[in-house]
Amino acid sequence: MVSNTKFNYSKLKGRIKEKCGTSYNFAKLLGCSNNTLSAKINNASDFSQTEILRSVDILGLKTEDISTYFFTPIV
Repeated sequence: MVSNTKFNYSKLKGRIKEKCGTSYNFAKLLGCSNNTLSAKINNASDFSQTEILRSVDILGLKTEDISTYFFTPIV
């Protein structure tokens, strides 16, 4: 079953700005291009499990915060 759920990444974008300054800086730390990161944040592609776990580390999040930052549906 394929899900067409779109996610709200506004909280993630705020944390990226707070911790990394720019999405470019965050993308570099994450190991992807800024264009790739933009596609993920704009729901054109998905974050991999590895990218989510790296993001938790880079952004100083707790694993229990993953759902809030990565899986909040747009309503």
